[in-house]
Amino acid sequence: MIEVIDPQGGPVAYAFDPELAPAVAELPDFEMNDVGVARERMQQMMEEMLAARGAPDESGVRFREELVPGPDGAPDVRLRIYTPERPVAPAAVYDVHGGGFVLGDLEGGHASNLQLARELGAVVVTVDYRLAPEHPFPAPLEDCYAGLVWTAKNADALGVDADRIALHGISAGGGLCAALSLLARDRGGPHIAFQYLGVPEVDDRLETPSMRAFTDTPLWNRPRAEFSWDSYLGAGKRGTAEVSHYAAPARATDLAGLPPAYVSVMEFDPLRDEGIAYAQALLHAGVPVELHLFPGTFHGSALVESAAVSRRESEEALVALRRGLGL
Repeated sequence: MIEVIDPQGGPVAYAFDPELAPAVAELPDFEMNDVGVARERMQQMMEEMLAARGAPDESGVRFREELVPGPDGAPDVRLRIYTPERPVAPAAVYDVHGGGFVLGDLEGGHASNLQLARELGAVVVTVDYRLAPEHPFPAPLEDCYAGLVWTAKNADALGVDADRIALHGISAGGGLCAALSLLARDRGGPHIAFQYLGVPEVDDRLETPSMRAFTDTPLWNRPRAEFSWDSYLGAGKRGTAEVSHYAAPARATDLAGLPPAYVSVMEFDPLRDEGIAYAQALLHAGVPVELHLFPGTFHGSALVESAAVSRRESEEALVALRRGLGL
């Protein structure tokens, strides 16, 4: 049991997994109310992790970058393409990084995308979308869509069946993947075989019990969620009627015809209840869904790779993607 002092001065106890609890004090922490400072701290954190863990294992995978046409009137979009030396099937994973819509780049997911390509034996394409607040909605989503369209159009050259492309995203990346599924359906765009939505950020209204309760949890909490949505939508817009369901997929009233989905949530994560609600809404719309709540965890607890629950989370992601792509 870990005690954290809440803003009112009283202790709040979180029953974190025993293997995760000792690491909480060592996790990176930085203010999210200044984007520049947050990005500098994120870069520093990535450099520290690289120094501690060493260079990622690039064996068995070739990777390259492509600049592809962006949305109308916007700059080209950078993609990084990972091709396994021993492909299992002509399938692809289209990866969208997280970071609360304001942080993240291709380097942050490099090690995990190498592992995905190697373990799945499938091509992985990841997108370097523009970030808020400099580029608010819909710019990040449109960049992701442009990259997805290019991937599907160039499937043959990539050695991929255009009908076997899965989306993969964590946190804000999961929210963008949920939005991509809606956008592709409504625009008659690329076929999406499967959507992996890890701890997805999908609801700007911030009214769920977990979002109200978890104001001080590690790595992600209500104040950070508020800053994230204000950056993505623009100040004063979150929670109002003008927010599009393409920005906040939890607002969508028609989820029929979307791809099968896997949704994960963490017990002590403010995003927990909106992820559960989105999975239930998909299920009620007739979309095949698997939902998994990992007990004793928090947002980003998978960074503690030595914990058994983190290993289960990582292994289950591979299982879900294999099943979703028919590997």
